[in-house]
Amino acid sequence: MEPSLETARLILRRPREEDLDGWAALMADEAAAKFIGGPLTRSAAWRAMATMAGSWSLKGFGMFSVIEKATGQWIGRVGPWQPEGWPGPEVGWALLSSAWGKGYARESAQAAIGWTFDALDWTEVIHTIDPNNVPSQRLAMALGAVNVGPTQLPPPLENLPVEMWRQSREQWMSRLPA
Repeated sequence: MEPSLETARLILRRPREEDLDGWAALMADEAAAKFIGGPLTRSAAWRAMATMAGSWSLKGFGMFSVIEKATGQWIGRVGPWQPEGWPGPEVGWALLSSAWGKGYARESAQAAIGWTFDALDWTEVIHTIDPNNVPSQRLAMALGAVNVGPTQLPPPLENLPVEMWRQSREQWMSRLPA
């Protein structure tokens, strides 16, 4: 059965081909794409989306498409990510800039992290964040992660400045309501 997560305002589900318009908009939005590799053409955004869909097929997980319940609109991607050579088991996020400031990143990341610990039985999650990406740093802190310093991504991303934020399953569980 295909995993689908639901929060008060969002649905998180596997990427589908119908999500391309949203993915392309995210990757064409200079502000939103700035810290996730930079703007891409629509065809390159399709390949990025296909990579996430392929991760689900090959590894049994990948980033979810984030759908706003009220409108049915695709607003971003969030979830587990660990391609070959990645510095650890990551839960990442990226939302359309029109969805910023509404608490959607935190809401979806909390759901994805909880699912990752429960369904994938990971013992830790990391977030790889550019040192200049202050909003993502704030979100990582709000989620309970701590900055453990610089790390390196695999080629062709090896020259990007990235810090690793980390938390263990135990740290995550200790923050949950009893």
